[in-house]
Amino acid sequence: AQAPEQRPKIGNKAFDKKLTQLLQFTVPLIGVQELRNIQDEVHIFDTRKKEEYAVSHIAGARYLGYEDFDEQRLQGISKDAKIVLYCSVGYRSEKIGEKLQKLGYKQVYNLYGSIFEWANQGYPVVDVQDKTVQKVHTYNKDWSKWVNDGAAQKIW
Repeated sequence: AQAPEQRPKIGNKAFDKKLTQLLQFTVPLIGVQELRNIQDEVHIFDTRKKEEYAVSHIAGARYLGYEDFDEQRLQGISKDAKIVLYCSVGYRSEKIGEKLQKLGYKQVYNLYGSIFEWANQGYPVVDVQDKTVQKVHTYNKDWSKWVNDGAAQKIW
């Protein structure tokens, strides 16, 4: 699918271009500023690996997984609830978003630019003890270039 013209703003034009090539745009997008404004009003789920989540995640986000995705982790969440998914850049969260849509969840959103853009825009991330940290798991060296130098310590 073609990238929507009205997509959330990404600070780095090259990163935005990479995302438009990577994503299928099958799940509605939400931008980091918009999520920041409603962070306490939505269900946020991290679709990365447990090790990535443990390094840091968006405050309030619960682990949902990708390779080990388990619908049980959504127990108690209404099919009408607003759910925001993210991963490193948005690819894995889009795939999990498609699964949630098939399961009947009606308000599923993919965080455009995911945790990389969240960190790039200076928003805080926390570790498993809920302590604010200045690090992001960047999956591997190649992907780490999409986290701006100085935005966070890059771990892979």
